[in-house]
Amino acid sequence: MIMLKSHMAGTVFKVLVQEGDEVQPGREVFILESMKMEIPVTAETNGRVCKVKANVGDFVNEGDVVLELDE
Repeated sequence: MIMLKSHMAGTVFKVLVQEGDEVQPGREVFILESMKMEIPVTAETNGRVCKVKANVGDFVNEGDVVLELDE
């Protein structure tokens, strides 16, 4: 199980994947909004999304798990 974490604090603006989707390194999976800027969160490895742990409008802190991937 791979835990994808937020690299900064912000509000989830968009969720770009859903459970069951296959992702590759570099694919945008979330868009965070912080200080009126949109910041993409990208996958760092190949995998299948098994759990989306943050929803649009949720506030996440740096280091919070936003997505779980199966290898």
